[in-house]
Amino acid sequence: MNEKIFFYELGKLVYQIDGIYDCYGRNFHISSPNLLWILYSLNDGKEHSQRQICDDWAIPRSTANTIIKELEEKGYICLHQIKGKRRELNIFLTESGKAYANNLLKDLYVKEKEVYQNIKNPEETLENLHELVLKLQVIAKEKKA
Repeated sequence: MNEKIFFYELGKLVYQIDGIYDCYGRNFHISSPNLLWILYSLNDGKEHSQRQICDDWAIPRSTANTIIKELEEKGYICLHQIKGKRRELNIFLTESGKAYANNLLKDLYVKEKEVYQNIKNPEETLENLHELVLKLQVIAKEKKA
């Protein structure tokens, strides 16, 4: 296998995985795959700012802002000012938001666990893929003269 075939096959896999998660979300009447990823991110119990979520999941800021406003209107999230940052807020799931996210994601978590248990060396695999993505990001961000 050469590098062109490797990246071609890797690209197909990435989009197939994305399509699987998108289909899963549609089965639960999730209007946007980005909504699924925002809930997925917030449901880990850690603090997240909108900027961090956008950077981690490559979601456009305007898209995330719209989704976050909708979640806030439904009472699923609350926003708290980050100390020392005038315009940045942490986003937290409310109790009803946790219930909504857990209900939405529970079957997905079960399937992910089944798949994870079949990966021979998950930490090494993830580390290798992460390094690959970082190298590709540098190339993607370089400006042509």
